[in-house]
Amino acid sequence: MTHTLSSLLLLCLVAPLAWGQATIGGCPVFPANNIWNTPIDHLPAAANSTTLVNTIGASKYVHPDFSGGYWNGAQGGIPFVLVSGSQTKYPATFQYQSESDPGPYAIPLNVPIEGGSASAGDRHVIAIDTTNCRLYEMWSAYPQSASWSAGSGAIFDLRSNTLRPSGWGSADAAGLPIMPGLVTYEEVAAGEIKHAIRFTAPQTKREFVWPARHYASSLTGTQYPRMGERFRLKANYDISSFPADVQVILRAMKKYGIILADNGSSWFITGKPDNRWNDDNLHQLHRVLGSAFEAVDGTALMVNVNSGEAKQTGMAVAVSPASVVMYAGRTQQFTATVTNAANTAVKWSVDGVVGGSAARGFIDANGLYVAPTALPSPPAVVITATTVATPAKSATSTVMVTPLPNIKSVSPSPIMTASFTLTATGVGFQSGAVLSFKGTNLATTWLSATQVRAAGTASASQTSVPVVVRNPDGVASNTAYVSVTLPAPPPPPPPVVIQVVVSPASASVGANQTRQFTAAVTGTTNKAVVWRVNGLLGGNLANGMISATGLYRAPRVVRAANRVVTVTATSVADKTKVGSAKVTIVK
Repeated sequence: MTHTLSSLLLLCLVAPLAWGQATIGGCPVFPANNIWNTPIDHLPAAANSTTLVNTIGASKYVHPDFSGGYWNGAQGGIPFVLVSGSQTKYPATFQYQSESDPGPYAIPLNVPIEGGSASAGDRHVIAIDTTNCRLYEMWSAYPQSASWSAGSGAIFDLRSNTLRPSGWGSADAAGLPIMPGLVTYEEVAAGEIKHAIRFTAPQTKREFVWPARHYASSLTGTQYPRMGERFRLKANYDISSFPADVQVILRAMKKYGIILADNGSSWFITGKPDNRWNDDNLHQLHRVLGSAFEAVDGTALMVNVNSGEAKQTGMAVAVSPASVVMYAGRTQQFTATVTNAANTAVKWSVDGVVGGSAARGFIDANGLYVAPTALPSPPAVVITATTVATPAKSATSTVMVTPLPNIKSVSPSPIMTASFTLTATGVGFQSGAVLSFKGTNLATTWLSATQVRAAGTASASQTSVPVVVRNPDGVASNTAYVSVTLPAPPPPPPPVVIQVVVSPASASVGANQTRQFTAAVTGTTNKAVVWRVNGLLGGNLANGMISATGLYRAPRVVRAANRVVTVTATSVADKTKVGSAKVTIVK
C-alpha cells in the first residue's frame, strides 16, 4: 500500500496513537538533552572522516531496512508495541546473562518479532511501558509458555540519561537502545525527525565510543569505525529532488546524524515497519551514496562518560547533584544552574510530573525534594529542572531511593553464652554496615541489603539484649532484642546394662566327655563369672561338673533325669545377670 505525503499527513492527524519520536505514549524518548536528541550539525568533521567513510563504503548506497510491504511473510524493520503498567512481566533467560538486565520484562509473549515468528535473523522484540516510561528490548528472542529466552536483553528508563555499564551490550551490539534510533511513519508524516538514526556497517573496530558501551569485533585497524561512531549527511548535499517524505529523513541525517549501532550491511538505516510506508519513495534513498556522509566527533558534546546527557548550544541548564542515594522520607536540596539566559527560572518535576507525586516524592519551587515514605517502584526517581524561558531545555538528576535500615528478625534467639554468630534480616542495610550487641560493635559481614551477620561472645545469661544495625553514614536501624541463656546441661550417661552371653548356646557332650564354654560379659569392666550346672556351683557327679574356667565334664552314667542339663555363667559384678547354655548328654 502506498500514499502521497499529503495523505500520510492526514492519516497521522487522525491516528489515535500519533506521535513524534520525541514522545511516545506520553513518555519522553530520553530527556531533551540526550545525545540521541541533540543536533550535531554544528560539529566539525572528524580528521579521519574520509578514511571511515571509505571503509564503510563511499560508493555504497543508503538502504532503508524497513518498509510497508512484506518479505517472507514479514514486514521489513524492527517493530515495537506500547503496553500499560498492568502488562504481565515475564522472566527471561539470556545467552549473555552477565550483560543483560535480569527483568522481568513487560514484553507480551505474542509481540511482533523482527522478521516474523519464524525468523532465523536478529529477532528483536521491543515494548514500551507507557505508565512507567520503561523501554524493554531483547535480541534473538524466543517466547516460551510463560517466559522469554533470548540472546540478551536491556531495560531503559526513558526519563533518564543513564547509560548501561561500560562494556555491556544491550539488544544491540553497541550497548545502545534500539527504539530511539528507529525511523517511524508518524514522525515522517509529522514532517520532522527529532533524533539520530540507527545504522549498521559491515566491519567495525574492537572499540566503542560514547555513547556506545560495547564493541563486537576483533579488528584493531584505525580505518575501521567504532561502535557509537557518529556520521551526518553533508550540509551541502542537495535533497530538493527527493520525495517530500524522504526529505524528512535526509534532513534528520543532516541535523541529528546517524549512529553506528551494529554490524551489518553498509549504510543500512533502521525503522519501524508500517503498511503506510511508500516503498517506492523509500527506495529513492538508494541515490544517496556513502560519499555524501562525513564523520563527526560526538564526544565533544559529552558531559559525563556514563551519561547520555549532551552539551547543548546556546542556553544550558545543569542540576546538582547529578545523582544521589537517599533514604525514603528524607529531603535533598537540588540546585539548577542556567547559563546563557536572562531568565534563569526553572520548573521542577519528578518523573515528568511538575511538583511530583505521593508515590514518587514531591519537589518544591526551590528544588527541595522530599522522598516518599514508602519505597517507590522502581526505586530510581528522575528529578528534572526545565527552564521557564525555553521549555525544551532541561537537565536531570537521578535519585536512588533506599529504605531506612530496619531489622525484621534476628536469629538465632535465644543465643547461648560463649561464642555466637548472629544474623539480622531486614531492609536498607548498606555495604559496611555494623551490627552492635548491647552497645558493642561486633565484627560484621555485610551479606546483602537485607542481611548482615556478626560474631561475638556472651558471658552470662541475659534477657532483652538490644541489637542495632548502623549504616556507614551513621543512620541506625530500629532496635531488636535477643536473649542469652546458659547452655543446656549435658544429658546423664546412659544406665549401665550388663549382659552375659554363653557360647556355645547349646551343645551335645558324650558321657564323661568335656566341652569348653566361654562367657562374654558386656557393660562392665569386671568380666569374671561363676559357673553352675543346673544351679549348683561347679555342678555335681550326677549332672556333670564345670570348672572355674568353664570346662564342663559330663557324668559317667547317663540317666533319663540328667540327659539335658543347663550350664549358667553368673556375672560377679551383678549377680542378677546370667547367661546360659543347654547341654544334651549322649551315650
